[in-house]
Amino acid sequence: MTEKIGFIGLGNMGHALAQNLLADGYDLKVYNRTPDKADDLVKKGAILVSKPAEVVSKGGIVISVLSNDQAVEEIVFGKGGILPQMKEDTIHLSISTLGPDTARKLAKAHEEYGSKYVSSPVFGRPDAAATRTLWVCTAGPQAAKERVQPILQALSQGVYDFGEDVGAANIVKLAGNFMIVSAMEAMAEALTLGEKNGIERSALINMLTQTIFTGRIYQNYGQAISQKRYMPAGFFMELGLKDINLALKTAEEANMPMPLASLLRDRFMVGMAKGREKMDWSALSLGVSEDAGLPEE
Repeated sequence: MTEKIGFIGLGNMGHALAQNLLADGYDLKVYNRTPDKADDLVKKGAILVSKPAEVVSKGGIVISVLSNDQAVEEIVFGKGGILPQMKEDTIHLSISTLGPDTARKLAKAHEEYGSKYVSSPVFGRPDAAATRTLWVCTAGPQAAKERVQPILQALSQGVYDFGEDVGAANIVKLAGNFMIVSAMEAMAEALTLGEKNGIERSALINMLTQTIFTGRIYQNYGQAISQKRYMPAGFFMELGLKDINLALKTAEEANMPMPLASLLRDRFMVGMAKGREKMDWSALSLGVSEDAGLPEE
């Protein structure tokens, strides 16, 4: 592959993506705050660097997969950050779920240095990243999107373009995550209704997901919620709270009420207060069981 890629962020999602890029033959420089997470990638040919700026190659692409707005701003603007090295013909491809205002701020800063910024948050868990079955929503300058398109297509099963406003892709991601959490809340309430009336949870979700709710979200999260299986986490509850807060902030700026999102934020906050931040975000359903007086498991 001709593109030289710098890769920042080797959590469960980032690590799977970096492995696939190496398997595709890309030259990869990697940075992670915990260096030993790159050990197996280095054995496969990746170059480990000691600060974010060192992943940047002249005319290359930097991919960041980080947990929140603050983490992305730190690797861009912070000491040893990438921005001063991002010159003409370089692109920052952000896979992170960020607030739209943060994405626009980053895009403006990159443009001032002559580089381009593309937002490309994804739908899917680490297992989907490993099997290249993510869904991508992307936005940014057209020429930059065309250049990163082969990478996004290789890492996913589909890419959806939402124009040149980099914030648009992040709004789509927040809207989608809101719908996922809303479905989890609905399933938790339905299964708890069944349980309180003597119906076995797995029997109820199996019938529903094989008939009128056959979507992947219902099938996958439905099984986890019916079995009260929240570890290991595919997506931490603390990140679910972050995304719901971003959705509510975006809605407030648009003068739009989101009453269900407010309920979901409270579910996550209760879970955080009870020490569940590292459980899967579907553990919000524990709050439904507790409200119904069922014993905590």
